[in-house]
Amino acid sequence: MGVKFVKLQGNGNDFILIDEMENEIIPEEMKASFAMLFCDRRFGIGGDGVLFISKSESADVKMRLFQPDESEAEMCGNGIRCLARYAYDHDYIKEESTVETLAGIMPVSLGYQNDEFYATITMPTPVFVRSGIPATGEGGDDYSEYIGTYQVYAANTGVPHAVVFVDEIGAIDPMKLGPVIRNHPTFPKGANVNFVEKVNTNHLRIRTFERGVEGETWSCGTGATASAAVAHKLGYVTRDCIVETKGGPLRIRFDDTVTMTGPAEVVFIGMIQL
Repeated sequence: MGVKFVKLQGNGNDFILIDEMENEIIPEEMKASFAMLFCDRRFGIGGDGVLFISKSESADVKMRLFQPDESEAEMCGNGIRCLARYAYDHDYIKEESTVETLAGIMPVSLGYQNDEFYATITMPTPVFVRSGIPATGEGGDDYSEYIGTYQVYAANTGVPHAVVFVDEIGAIDPMKLGPVIRNHPTFPKGANVNFVEKVNTNHLRIRTFERGVEGETWSCGTGATASAAVAHKLGYVTRDCIVETKGGPLRIRFDDTVTMTGPAEVVFIGMIQL
């Protein structure tokens, strides 16, 4: 039995995509272990997660994301862009479409500009209050805690994110500091961890340790949004800013809604022999 897959990446955040628009390819009880096996970069295909695209009763398409630790993520900003690229190229969706996720229905505007694909995702409204992240503690409604010597803020942009501002992003080791904050008891469901350097009032640099991947990823769309949201709330950046990830820039804009704009590329197409 062969399973066709497509490998895509958005700013270096890479995914294996399985098309289940017509029928289920990977049985439900096997999806988590499938992700664990094939996300392995030495014994599998390699990826930060497996995207499953299928029909939706409430949106144009449905996205599910299983991560290397066998967990299912509520959503993923870069993952939506990659899935939207695949769906658009296969005529499943148009330039203005919607994607169903566990975090809700996400509007997407997409297309090609000078042969380059870009998608703008209307992201979930950032939630800063502890109960909505979720997070515990008694330091006020909005999360702000010292973990070690670092002041940690938090926001939920579809998934929980911790945000730590640092003077120089290059001096930080996310693999050392990330797990300490990610597993801190004030985050009952864990949290992604973003280390953020303010360049100027419309430019941030970030590095992200991702929950579920349990390592640093080259980019994180919800993390870029959360970092910009906290920075905007604190008055560090304007309502339109560039968030520079390890894999490239994302544009985050705050109007009546919060949008994230970035690219997505097909890396290769292959067949898994089962």
